[in-house]
Amino acid sequence: MTTASKTSIPGYLAGTWDIDPVHSDVAFTVRHMMVSKVRGRFATFSGEIVTGDDVTESSVTASIDSASIDTGNAQRDGDLRSARFLDVEKYRLWTFRSTGVRANGDGFAVDGVLTIKDVTRPVTLALEVNGFGPDTTGGTRAGFSASATIDRTEFGVDIKLPLAGGGVIVGDKVQVTLEIEAVLRQA
Repeated sequence: MTTASKTSIPGYLAGTWDIDPVHSDVAFTVRHMMVSKVRGRFATFSGEIVTGDDVTESSVTASIDSASIDTGNAQRDGDLRSARFLDVEKYRLWTFRSTGVRANGDGFAVDGVLTIKDVTRPVTLALEVNGFGPDTTGGTRAGFSASATIDRTEFGVDIKLPLAGGGVIVGDKVQVTLEIEAVLRQA
């Protein structure tokens, strides 16, 4: 895939696709205590992908329910939902809207704007188009993998938790990974 042409992606199909949350994953990783990483995910999200006649004419809009955060630890999740971190009572919905798609090496880059806690910043996702094909119910599916690293402090999640010996309890850089399966919308 060295060009943005749909001919470089086997089975490429232009259309409008709904993200299938049952077969998709919105996850993150952040450094903890300067020695390890904590992983988590969001259980509730939705979105629409529009694939253009050319890949570079495509777009995506998505939203995440911040209260659906799950790191596998109820106490930590409660703390993350609190006003100290994500303040999900006040800032429940996060959004992403693409502003452009471009070829980038063997894959693509999706430029867009991410809004967390009413703070909107540009973010570029590294995108891999995994494929297009029929599903078991007569529909058509598409798969995408995407990733980005964001600085949580730029989105108002700027709590500082210093360690006595130096460093911090929670790192500023958050690695975001998306595994998205989408279903072609029927006319």
